[in-house]
Amino acid sequence: MPVFDFNTPANKKTDAVCTYTVFRSNNAVPSAEHPIMVLDNSIHTWKHHSCGIFTNPCKQTAFEFDEEHGTVSADILQIDARFVSLLGWLGENHITVRLSGKNSPAGYAVYKIREIAFGGGTKLSAEDGFLQFMIERLLSSSAPAEEPEDDDSDELGDNMKLTSIQSITDFMTCAGRTLPDNIRLWARRNLAVARSHEVTTEERRHAQRALSIMTNIQWKSNYFESIDPVEARRILDEELYGMERVKQRIIETIIQINRTHTLPAYGLLLVGPAGTGKSQIAYAVARILKLPWTTLDMSSINDPEQLTGSSRIYSNAKPGIIMEAFSMAGESNLVFIINELDKAASGKGNGNPADVLLTLLDNLGFTDNYMECLVPTVGVYPIATANEKDQISAPLMSRFAVIDIPDYTAEEKKIIFSRFALPKVLKRMGLCDGECVVTPDGLTAIIEMFSNTTGIRDLEQAAEHLAANALYQLEVNHADAVQFNADAVQNLFA
Repeated sequence: MPVFDFNTPANKKTDAVCTYTVFRSNNAVPSAEHPIMVLDNSIHTWKHHSCGIFTNPCKQTAFEFDEEHGTVSADILQIDARFVSLLGWLGENHITVRLSGKNSPAGYAVYKIREIAFGGGTKLSAEDGFLQFMIERLLSSSAPAEEPEDDDSDELGDNMKLTSIQSITDFMTCAGRTLPDNIRLWARRNLAVARSHEVTTEERRHAQRALSIMTNIQWKSNYFESIDPVEARRILDEELYGMERVKQRIIETIIQINRTHTLPAYGLLLVGPAGTGKSQIAYAVARILKLPWTTLDMSSINDPEQLTGSSRIYSNAKPGIIMEAFSMAGESNLVFIINELDKAASGKGNGNPADVLLTLLDNLGFTDNYMECLVPTVGVYPIATANEKDQISAPLMSRFAVIDIPDYTAEEKKIIFSRFALPKVLKRMGLCDGECVVTPDGLTAIIEMFSNTTGIRDLEQAAEHLAANALYQLEVNHADAVQFNADAVQNLFA
């Protein structure tokens, strides 16, 4: 990340009136070494906590400190490019703030801005906490490619949280540049519709709802921080027993992300019998990537409109599942876990849900009928599961790196049952280890009983039945301990 340099301004002054230069930073945690801005302290040394307002809002060039003997003005020398519009908005609305900073020979380095008690100042148009929300959003964004231009004034506007027209307008004014260019232009158009009296009430309502969804999503870049392979391996070992080849493929994917700092071009397709832990693997990968996740169950999606949303021409129109997933996650980087991909080819005549998935998987952008905007998908990582590979269309298959998930061997099932499945159930039911014991021949009997079934779901249900029976004998028959040998197992499951 760029390191702030007090002696090397990143940009020249834009106007004779403007006192500041702009530096570009992607630093997410401001400090005296990585400040939001620097004020002139050559004439007066400012307190660690100082109150006042920003002035000359068209250029945001000064801050008026409330001192004991009156108001004292100090020029702004340098500003983080991400905060130029926000400081202008604070100045134009005469909002009193408290600065926290540190004096140095280079100036008063401000690293925190907070709104103070409203007293003689103007209350923010949005709900309490709006300013902190804005600052956190700006700090988590990347520096704009260019210095904000003066024509941003046409984004100024009018009152709520990020659901009201006022708060959305304020967001566009202060942090509009954190949005992708196409979404920013889309937001301006929809804001005009939401505030217009020349359209129907329903059109205004739809526009406002769409704006609220879009502005509450943090649109991140496609840059990914490095992932610790050792920690990734620990998570995989914690979640999965065995499956060394599967774990190796996932670690290889992690190494690729660390080298390129972007997601792989292809998602993962986990193919294997039911109950072999495919979904568990998908959740583990999402945990390793430290991304929010959402699931798409293709067996229950038979109409493309469920994915793409409905047009605003209908009164009951709403976004589709994919757009709602972005909204629930609150950010654009997330894992889509697509369950039962082999069921995606079925439809009810209105189109094929599988065709919609193709646009999501191509990472070229996704269009929701309700939002009417191309949504960036460069931060989406798809992980699909399927039982039968031959039921998946070739176009869908070509979008994934396929990992075959083998069924467990009899010995692996024994270990999973005795070390993981049964202890987990006993702990949940409050049983001690010695109160429910399965002998070696009893364990063999359990495994043989379910030898014709795939995966371990039946074994997990068997552990549940076994523990429940032991608890019954302990509580009702007042047994001191319950032991399950081969005969007891066969009688229980007969």
